[in-house]
Amino acid sequence: MTNAIFGQTLTAMVTPFDKNGEIDVEAVTNLVEYLLANGSDGIVVCGTTGESPTLSHKEKLLLFSLVKNCVNGRGQVLAGSGSNDTAESITLTMEAADIGVDGVLLVTPPYNKPSQEGLFQHFYAIASHVRIPCMVYNVPSRTARNLEAATTIRLSREVPNIVAVKEASGDLMQCTEILAGAREGFALYSGEDGLTLPILALGGCGVVSVTSHLVGNEIKAMHSAFFAGHIKEAARINASMLPIIKACFQPTTSSPVPLKAALNMMGLPSGSLRLPLVEANEQERAIVKSALTEFGLLQ
Repeated sequence: MTNAIFGQTLTAMVTPFDKNGEIDVEAVTNLVEYLLANGSDGIVVCGTTGESPTLSHKEKLLLFSLVKNCVNGRGQVLAGSGSNDTAESITLTMEAADIGVDGVLLVTPPYNKPSQEGLFQHFYAIASHVRIPCMVYNVPSRTARNLEAATTIRLSREVPNIVAVKEASGDLMQCTEILAGAREGFALYSGEDGLTLPILALGGCGVVSVTSHLVGNEIKAMHSAFFAGHIKEAARINASMLPIIKACFQPTTSSPVPLKAALNMMGLPSGSLRLPLVEANEQERAIVKSALTEFGLLQ
């Protein structure tokens, strides 16, 4: 059995920007309050959904501090401090720990495509510089390198403060291998909203979610139903969220483009996106609007 050390529903939060493209402190605060009131057990700051590749080191530290202070013990705060530069990741992770975050999210290094041994050494080097819990993040669709089950298992067994993995490989067999081989208590979180329920069935403990911005209460209800043994009810809730999931992950664009469009439509201003991401086009917005309306999130 896995342990939901950070809670069951973690929201990978967008980064709201103002009209000048700077971090909108008021909008960040308002969004954190909304998420905590609507199903989120914790918040991941400066992840992919937060447009981390476009955020400066200084901006990341500002967001870590801002969100940690706003949450104020009402949930877990994980700082996205990983990158494809191990030395930079170590520095940012140590600074995040000093700010007092509850844990860090360390993405598989994108672009430079390290070997499995390189991946192990990268995560080991970062984790060994802090005492706070670390969650590794496997998302081969974005990084061009899969963190193989054997490497995740090795990390779980040899690095005490690597306590969880966010699995976004889409490979349920790989998830099964990790859950079977990792040390006792090691947590596996779904990194894909559409696969959360199947991953729970394998032994996963929760999700690091994009759609929890919109359907956080429903995700929480799905977890509750599943762990209470009400599988049909969990399946019903899961199916009801599919239009939202499809709207947030459209093949013509990238997350968080549709999500930011949705939040702005709902009166939860998150501002624009930073290049190279661009606003949702008319067709993409129509899909978002239709899903929100169908779900009762828009009149």
